[in-house]
This record gives sequence, C-alpha cells and structure tokens, in this order.
Amino acid sequence: MAEQKFKKHIYRYKRYYVYITITIVALMLPWIRINGNHFFLLNFDHMKVHLFFVKFDMQELYLMPFLLIMGFLGVFFMTTLGGRVWCGWACPQTIFRVIYRDLLQTKLLGIRKSIQNKQAPNKKGVGGKQVIAFTIWVVLAVIAGTDFMWYFVPPEDFLKYIQHPGDHMVMVGFILGIASFLIYDITRLKEDFCIYVCPYARVQSVMYDEETIQAVYDVSRGGEIYETDPRTGVSLGKKKVHSKKELLEENPNAECTYCEACVRVCPTHIDIREGTQLECINCLECADACTKVMGALGKPSLIEWNSISAVREHRRPKFIRFRTVAYGIALTAAFIALLFMSTTKEYMLLNVNRTTELYETDNHGKVVENAYIMLFQNTENKDHKYYFEVLKADKTPFKAIYVRKPNKPFPLSAGKKVKKIAVLATKEILAKNDKKDVTIPIIIKAYAVDDPKKIVVYRKTIFAFPRYDNLMKIRKEQSQ
Repeated sequence: MAEQKFKKHIYRYKRYYVYITITIVALMLPWIRINGNHFFLLNFDHMKVHLFFVKFDMQELYLMPFLLIMGFLGVFFMTTLGGRVWCGWACPQTIFRVIYRDLLQTKLLGIRKSIQNKQAPNKKGVGGKQVIAFTIWVVLAVIAGTDFMWYFVPPEDFLKYIQHPGDHMVMVGFILGIASFLIYDITRLKEDFCIYVCPYARVQSVMYDEETIQAVYDVSRGGEIYETDPRTGVSLGKKKVHSKKELLEENPNAECTYCEACVRVCPTHIDIREGTQLECINCLECADACTKVMGALGKPSLIEWNSISAVREHRRPKFIRFRTVAYGIALTAAFIALLFMSTTKEYMLLNVNRTTELYETDNHGKVVENAYIMLFQNTENKDHKYYFEVLKADKTPFKAIYVRKPNKPFPLSAGKKVKKIAVLATKEILAKNDKKDVTIPIIIKAYAVDDPKKIVVYRKTIFAFPRYDNLMKIRKEQSQ
C-alpha cells in the first residue's frame, strides 16, 4: 500500500505514451495533406517548401530565417525551463534505444536480464537472439530512414520513384545511409552518442540555472554520497561513503538505502547522487527506480524532477523568471513575425527585368516603347490564365502607358514557368527634359484572370522616356 501511494510519481509509462505519440505522428504526418499541401516538406525535386499546409516556392525562403530563429530560441527556452527534457522524452535517439534495448533485447527476446539494470552485460548463449534483434532493427532502421526521406520526397512521389530505384539512386542512397547510421548508432555507439557526439549536451551547460527543472537528488534527505567543494557545493567526483553503514556513520538521518538502483537503471551510466552532470538526459529512470524502493518504505523518492533551489529550499520551482520571460517574449515575437510574413505569401511568382535597350521609338517617333523580360511562375496546383497592367507609383492606373505585347492573357499550367517579352508603350509626352532621359517609376500588376483578387503580385520597375529635344528631333526627321 505504501508503494502504491507513490505510484503516481512513476514517469516511465508517461514517457512511453509520449514515445508512442511522437512515433505515430512522425509516421503519419507525411501522409496528411490539405489542399494537396503537407505540414512540412522541403522538396528539392520540385523546388517547393510546404509549411503548415501552405506551399511556398524556393524563392520565398525568406521564411526560413524566422524558422531557424524560432528553432534556436525554442531550444534555449526549453533547456532553461526543463533542462534536457527533449533528450529524455522526445529525441529519436532515446526512443530508438528504448525500442532496441528495452523492447527487443529485454522484453521480447530476453537478451538482457532486466530493464531495471542497464549496466549488466547481456546473458550468455544468446547469440541467435542477438542476430534476430539486430535483423529486426535493420528493418526498423530502413523504415525510419524512409520516413525521414518522406519529409523531403513526399510519399506520393516516393511510391512512384521506388518502383524504379535505378533511376533514383540518390534517394535510395540517402535512405540506406540514414539506415546504416541508425544501425551503427543504436547497436554500437549507444548512449555514447548522447555523451560525446551530440552538441546539445555541451550547449545546455550555459543555459542551466538554479531554477532549471532536472533530475535532482535531495542531499538533505538522502545524505552526501560524494565529496563536494565546500565553497561551490560542486561534486569533486570522489565518493565520500561506500556503503549504507558508512553513510549512517556520517549522517544517522540519511534515508538513502545505498541500493544503487538509480545507478543501475541509468542509460548514460552516471550516478545522479553526484549532482548535475552533462550526461544526464532527464529521462527520470533514476527517479522511477528510487520511487519504487522508497515507496516500499512509505517514503517519497529521494530523486525528484525539480530545480536545485526548490529541492534545497523545499518549495515549488520558479517557472517565471527573467530568462524564461526573455526567451518567451523573443520566441513569441519570432512566431508573430513568421505568421505575418506567411500572410504575405504570393500565389504566383514574377521576375521583371529590363532588356539592354533603354527604349525604342515607333510610328515616326510618336510611340515610345520599353521592353521587359518577364518570368511568370504558376505556384498553384491548377492551371491559370495570366495578364498584367501598368500602375503609377501610388498604385493607381497609369493610363498613359499601355501593354502593347502580349496583347491578350496567356495560359500557364500548374507549377510551370514561362518567359514573356513584354512591351510597354506610350503615345503621350510623359516628360519634357532637354538635358537627359527620364526614368519614370511604375508598378507592374500581374494577376490570374480567373482569380485576380487572390492571385496577384506587384513589381516595381521603371519606364524610360527619351530627352524631349531628341524625341522632337526624331519625329521631325522621320516625318520628312
């Protein structure tokens, strides 16, 4: 009954639910489409980016800096608030190790003795079972590599490409490369990846403070196991006591049973009683192990998911403080900026460039023409007809300048581009300057004829008008 009283503090099953949820979402998300768009897709094949079920062309990658800023700020905020909570509760490395070590090797095949002892070597005479576990993981690694590839090559394209793998060796190579890395990482590198390879372990050290939530051993209850610096309280890495008897001689009120269940269960092979360590991934396996032991004695766990200050001062942690507020405000600002920039999405793309000739005259100098090279791109999933008109700088119609070529709307298939030579002309005198040619600011308004309100873009450029005296001279010469 005493153990049951503290069962609500067991974190293992909560982690498993989170792992299962993340796995299902990661596998299913690439298959979900709204209006033909994915939640996230970075497609180099078609040069498209899908974000929150909205499609963007590669030329609209101005959104990426905001995403990167949000990513970094999110990591800073999450680490300051909850330590390496990502590592213990959501990182694919941790999830894959739980699947391979705890599910396959321990529960299903019995290669390892117990989930509660991650330090013990494998059982003897289980070579055949190890081959089975390895083979199963090879299959799962290929599935994981394929799922990762779906965020770059969407499933609808992948299923077509995989029927002719010889024509898509780059895609196949990436999948096999990712799978090979996962096989080596999960079966050989193991938690050494978290300790020595992953840069997050080093980054976290500058983001922790006294209020960061982490796995904390309550020294005031359990007693000091390791020697500490009297000035800083930091562990010196040397054990002070080596048994329950020595601990009680040092501190008769110490509650730690010295069972070392917390040490045996740790996947990164540390002793949480030594204090905060870079290797700790906040999986809380040690807290679960201590809860079971101390619960049998009718006492709460000596290891809590709490802040160092809160445990020392026997209070609740302070979630709202300068660092978390600052990161929260910055993260909110970046998110608002991302939303604002997303609302400015253009549903067609247009590049406008002038030709090498400044202008030409026609009809005995009575018409002044400017030529432009326009590249139209239909970024929609359906065909449209496009056309354009000329506006003044204040976006009012520029009636004096008209479109001479092309003289009618033109069709453009979904996802396609087309280059058009556009000629703008005027029959009116737009400027009287006898010293130099005049450049007049104009705006090109391009739109889809069938949906001009939604699919419309504006591009600024200039219309070159000749010197007035030169124009009059041309008219006089060509009229003779």
